Amino acid sequence: MKNFLLLGLGLVLAVSCKQTNETMSDDALLAKAKDIHERVITLDTHCDINVTNFTDSINYTQDLQTQVTLPKMKAGGLDVAWFIVYTGQDSLNTDGYARAYENAMSKFHAIHRLCDSIAPDEIELAYTSDDVRRISASGKKVAMIGIENGYPVGEDISNVKKFYDLGGRYMSLSHNGHSQLCDSNSGEEDGVWLHNGVSDLGKEVIAEMNKWGMMIDVSHPSKKSMKDMIALTKAPIIASHSSARALCNHSRNLDDEQLMWLKENGGVVQTVAFKSYLNTEKYEARQEAEIVVAKQIADSMGVKWLERKEVMALPMAERREYFNFYMQMMPIQKQKLAKMTDLPPAVDVGDFVDHIDYLVEKIGIDHVGISSDFDGGGGIAGWDDASETFNVTLELVKRGYTEEQIEKLWSGNLLRVFDEVQAVAARLQAEAVQ
Repeated sequence: MKNFLLLGLGLVLAVSCKQTNETMSDDALLAKAKDIHERVITLDTHCDINVTNFTDSINYTQDLQTQVTLPKMKAGGLDVAWFIVYTGQDSLNTDGYARAYENAMSKFHAIHRLCDSIAPDEIELAYTSDDVRRISASGKKVAMIGIENGYPVGEDISNVKKFYDLGGRYMSLSHNGHSQLCDSNSGEEDGVWLHNGVSDLGKEVIAEMNKWGMMIDVSHPSKKSMKDMIALTKAPIIASHSSARALCNHSRNLDDEQLMWLKENGGVVQTVAFKSYLNTEKYEARQEAEIVVAKQIADSMGVKWLERKEVMALPMAERREYFNFYMQMMPIQKQKLAKMTDLPPAVDVGDFVDHIDYLVEKIGIDHVGISSDFDGGGGIAGWDDASETFNVTLELVKRGYTEEQIEKLWSGNLLRVFDEVQAVAARLQAEAVQ
């Protein structure tokens, strides 16, 4: 049974209900949402990690400052966290691929260490949807692995199987910057493309992913890359952390044409709780005020404040050092902001569920899911870490979603796609030995 905290309720209770729940009292709404939240499997497809938090002395059994830890998952009733093997884009050469591969392997090993030796009684790695249901029913939390950027594959497609055997169950073929496998959405900024979609090597990688049962993630690749992937794949695809471009015009979101491609393919888009992908105007106004506070804190700590692009341009060691400062700064900033009364409104759970509403109306309830991008820039007012996960369910109940629909959004749709991808792989493997 889940044992979660009801956090940030003042925020979500302020949002108007759909007709079906208008006559319910606040207490009745809370009770209904709590019951649903306990029964459904809640699954978040995108939680970034830092390998320094997977050691004997510092790890997820502790309530670290990270947005995801085991205590926070338990407090918020988050059952399944997809931990991300992320590699930033670098040079397309042998040395770059080698460094990326080493970085990816360090993250695979960190996730396995959490599940196998640090907290095996609290969390277990799932390889199939049956594993997810079995582990969740046992009372333990569930870990799954997604790969953000196919860059570590290098030019050796056998790495797809190697990553799959380590638990990788989805992979995007690029991140911010064009990889050797496909163009990235970031090409929209300057109009410069490397492959005009998926490269020849990328086509081989897609075939390997289909063969072994790894879901293709289209959240970071370009629109043309996505179109190519749908034409090439024999299985449904996912967008592991994207929202609706019609509501927020960001290249990381999917436009209506892309959404229809995804629906026709049978895939699922995992709506992401990333402020700047949900409401640009609210985000920018609030961000301006928050950065003023952050700069004051940085100055008091003797650190020069850097913009995101400046951070990403740093060498890896310096980037990690800055990230450590940022993680120390965030709780101080949060405390200061909580005492301020004249701030612009924050992007919140209501804005997030607005995107879910739009996506459900546009492509249907069977093709929409939920993700946070926690510890990778995600988090909104009301769902700022895993301990506040219940607030998403509460907002869905307030808007009139049924338990069946909420189950689909939280995990059912994603697991359905995963099962279909695995079934395609089984068929392809059987055909290969005939």
